[in-house]
Amino acid sequence: MADEAKVLEAVEIARTSGKISKGTNEATKAIEKGNAKLVVYAKDVNPKEIVMHLPLLCKDKGIPCFGVSKKDDLGAAAGLSVATSAIAVVREGEAKSIIESLAKSSE
Repeated sequence: MADEAKVLEAVEIARTSGKISKGTNEATKAIEKGNAKLVVYAKDVNPKEIVMHLPLLCKDKGIPCFGVSKKDDLGAAAGLSVATSAIAVVREGEAKSIIESLAKSSE
């Protein structure tokens, strides 16, 4: 399992130097279009069904996918003042090397 701090750091760096899609719907679209380089979802989302499909979709498309414990932390890493259930990194920017090492750790 990847280090949660490293996953959140990748989200923050990608947000400032690349591009991220925020929210479950946007993350799902990015996965389906094949644009997502990394998907991160919150494990404390209720009901779980909101994000349950993300790891499965990512597995089908070969996209690294990680869960973090709190949607508040994910929202903060995504630069939001509110919690978010999921994000997809669409352009890695300077987070490319972190994302690549996370992808290797998830194999």
